[in-house]
Amino acid sequence: MFAVVLLDMIGFGIVIPILPFLSPKLGASDFDIAMIIASYAICAGVAGPWWGKLSDHIGRKPVLMICTSGAAAAYLLLASAESLAMIYVARAFAGLMAGNFGVASAMMADITPPAERARGMGMIGASFGLGLVLGPVLGGLLSGPDGSFVVPCLLAAVMSVLAVVAAWFFLPESHHRNEDQPRDAGSKLSLWSVLRQTQSRLLMLQYVFHTASVSAATYLFPLWVYALLDWSAREVGIVFGVQGAIMALTQGLFMGPLVKLMGELRLLRTCVSSFFVGLLMAVFADGAFSMVGSVLVALTGATLCMPVLNSFASQRSAPELRGRMMGAASAAAAWGRVLGPILAGVLLTIGGFRLAWSLPLAMVAFYWLWAFSRWPKRPVPEFDKTVNP
Repeated sequence: MFAVVLLDMIGFGIVIPILPFLSPKLGASDFDIAMIIASYAICAGVAGPWWGKLSDHIGRKPVLMICTSGAAAAYLLLASAESLAMIYVARAFAGLMAGNFGVASAMMADITPPAERARGMGMIGASFGLGLVLGPVLGGLLSGPDGSFVVPCLLAAVMSVLAVVAAWFFLPESHHRNEDQPRDAGSKLSLWSVLRQTQSRLLMLQYVFHTASVSAATYLFPLWVYALLDWSAREVGIVFGVQGAIMALTQGLFMGPLVKLMGELRLLRTCVSSFFVGLLMAVFADGAFSMVGSVLVALTGATLCMPVLNSFASQRSAPELRGRMMGAASAAAAWGRVLGPILAGVLLTIGGFRLAWSLPLAMVAFYWLWAFSRWPKRPVPEFDKTVNP
């Protein structure tokens, strides 16, 4: 599973540093770039719960393979884009097929006991991080000095195809339905009812705040360093690659020991605090060192938050509904990716970078308040699958 997610995320990471430079070649403004990023996230937010529910019925492995095959097709569309409309179509289709992270998280929850859940989620995050090491670096280097995007997109498609092949031959199924369990057990419940019964609605909101802030920072950083430092896709890819290396190292090696040392809740509080401090630094940064440093501090803190959130979410769901819960978490994260770039783009247009950086800072402030409140510590009631929707 680690290898499959890694290959898929390398493909995803390849296009990260080139999108802000690809679209202007076809007449896009800064706000268009935000909308292109948002189009992916909107479609992912719509499709995420459905992919999770489907994985509860037919298994995790086939859903992962379907989604990864769709991602390969989306990269081919992007490689052939000759108009701004084609970029929108390619990224929207990629979003519709973006069910992998939620389904992979459900698969990890299937095979790990609660005490090891955050460490397991950290392994998923580590594969994500390694993908973001290799992907952006490859994308930045292959784009060349003229910012060509055809070769990086074709390579991303190849990486996705390799992920499908690896899943077919090497990935075992983790979700095995109990034959005594009715096939429609819990399926008639609305997603809102599932979240209400498990007291997970505020938890889902933190996914929105988390990813809105991360995606706003990811959107702003290339534009920021281009405007103030005259950087290109190559330098942006290197910075994102460094951040991916930090992400892989912290989640892959340190997540388990940190959870044992601090506990999940204390670790979450520490990392949200780092997230907040880094964004506060970004608001006032005015040089290369402080600009890059602020983003690395913020995103390193954010990196360790997500495995803990995923652990909380997976422990609040019955096994037969775990795909729906993790799909809902993935969708909430996707809607955050919609809000972050759009709102940051509006504020950037209105008041410049300092105002735009204040947006993720404000969202993480609410995230911080939740982490230090009583809500994360509330006992989770036993889930009742017989309650009417």
